Amino acid sequence: MQDSHFDVVIVGGGMVGAALACGLAQQQFRVAVIERAEPASFDACSEPDVRISAIGASSVALLQQLDVWQRVQAMRCAPYRQLETWEWQNAHVKFDAASLGLPELGFMVENSVLQRALWEKMQQEGITLICPASLQGLQPHSAGWQVQLDNGQTLDARLVVGADGANSRVRQLAGIGVRGWNYAQSCMLISVECEQEAGDATWQQFTPQGPRAFLPLFDRRASLVWYDAPARIRQLQSLPLPQLEKEIYAHFPARVGRIQVKTAASFPLVRRHATRYVMPGLALVGDAAHTINPLAGQGVNLGYRDVDALITTLVEARNQAELWSSDAVLQRYHRQRYKDNLLMQGGMDLFYFAFSNKLPPLRFARNLALIAAENAGELKRKVLRYALGL
Repeated sequence: MQDSHFDVVIVGGGMVGAALACGLAQQQFRVAVIERAEPASFDACSEPDVRISAIGASSVALLQQLDVWQRVQAMRCAPYRQLETWEWQNAHVKFDAASLGLPELGFMVENSVLQRALWEKMQQEGITLICPASLQGLQPHSAGWQVQLDNGQTLDARLVVGADGANSRVRQLAGIGVRGWNYAQSCMLISVECEQEAGDATWQQFTPQGPRAFLPLFDRRASLVWYDAPARIRQLQSLPLPQLEKEIYAHFPARVGRIQVKTAASFPLVRRHATRYVMPGLALVGDAAHTINPLAGQGVNLGYRDVDALITTLVEARNQAELWSSDAVLQRYHRQRYKDNLLMQGGMDLFYFAFSNKLPPLRFARNLALIAAENAGELKRKVLRYALGL
């Protein structure tokens, strides 16, 4: 019987769910994780994952606390120390780590590397990993939930956490609604090999069709990000790689240099926000709770802020001898994270709508705003600190 009873059952063992599992296990909660497939073992000779996350300073600090960051560094990651964005050539905004007294702003990490490092840490922590499996049903049960899996297993949990992505099955079965829309852009990720070293600066140029971004990786590897209308992205996705290279030279800034395209993938841009993050004995984290325009690479970083807040909330409640899985306790997590995530979503939407408009007066106004931001001094540093979660 003990093997099917857990303090916390986390549905989804990706970058956010696995981090939550490690954090709760460190705090002596009995944790099970349900995941569809184990991440592949790391191969240093492998091509980089086309999916890249910009891990900010506060997220690195969380991963260090979880004793996971050393594993990531032993695999692959690349620091970035400068961030630059512009539309007009005379309206650049530059951020650098030195202005905050930091060694770096963050790291570019392949999603597959982070997932593998976290998976190995879960195995080391003795977390019960139920894989391959997926959620079939949820039923309220005594002081928690009964979790039914597609392999016939049934688990009892005081707390169920949905960390199962934007199309969260936990959220759907719990009857939690979402608000949101599809943006009029899609995003293409292009893994490239550069003629020169990729460096430690990431940059993004705004165009009326959508931003063009450069993310430095290890050695001479980099990731290009191309935002455009969905039909245009589909057309680019269908091109042979040599033809895609020609399109990159035609539409990216010259500073991208000579590159060779290795692989590419695309996805639609969707904004979603759950109407609530919690109910008695149940909570949502990461993309299950909120998805955001990836303009500033904040997606997984917001997920890690969720993880940090939920762990802190549960541990403090347990230390005060409160019923830590109760709605009253979980509402503290909801109140802390909902406003912060909504603010970040709104900020990214403001950028998206402001820079997607071709009206000349608005183009003038937004570039004037970029010039003002570059010269904002302490306010500029405060914005950067907030974005990094500091």
